[in-house]
Amino acid sequence: MAKVLFALTSHFKDENGWESGCYVLEVAVPYFHLIKNGIEIDFVSPKGGEVPVKQLDLDDSKVKSFFKDKDAKHKFLNTYQPKDVHAKNYDAIYFPGGHGAVFDIPFDEDIAKIAAEIYENDGIVCAVCHGGAGLLNVKLSNGSYLVKGKQLTAFSNQEEEAIGTDDKVPYLLEKALTEKGAIYSCKANWQEYVVIDGRLITGQNPASDLLMAKELVKALKKKI
Repeated sequence: MAKVLFALTSHFKDENGWESGCYVLEVAVPYFHLIKNGIEIDFVSPKGGEVPVKQLDLDDSKVKSFFKDKDAKHKFLNTYQPKDVHAKNYDAIYFPGGHGAVFDIPFDEDIAKIAAEIYENDGIVCAVCHGGAGLLNVKLSNGSYLVKGKQLTAFSNQEEEAIGTDDKVPYLLEKALTEKGAIYSCKANWQEYVVIDGRLITGQNPASDLLMAKELVKALKKKI
């Protein structure tokens, strides 16, 4: 059975009190699609334990279904700490979004190392929306950034500006990925868009989470 590690944020409020956290929909949709396909899932976060979310995000019917699922809820409220995770046990790692991800995930060296090890063990690395921040500081054993020269997508500068958060995030993700050598592309705001470059699968925004999950399942079935 294939096994995927979901790497979630532990960040909730910035120094000005702005709430962010994890966007649960980008966890729930891939979670249920992967489980339906017989794939096992674990959760990790920088601090371990409960993952912070905006109350507003809890109103979605798919999110409500996620928290009604006993296993899903337990894993989300009791994430592993990075020190308790062994990369060799996983076939893929997935970084969901939510603005919280841009604040802490890229700066957790242990999670970056886990992602690099999974990738170099012939595993798959995935991200959707702001989860692309998790790719920023993943370095391979040769010292190069994983994203360098790779085709990918993530939440666009235009989308950030459209929702008025471009002055709240510590950096614009599209720009940051490009500065690390990524070959970034996107579609119009809120359109479904997924880019596959070898064993790197990325989705632009929340509309792209199911397609990303479908592509991940395809890739995992090829591996097995």
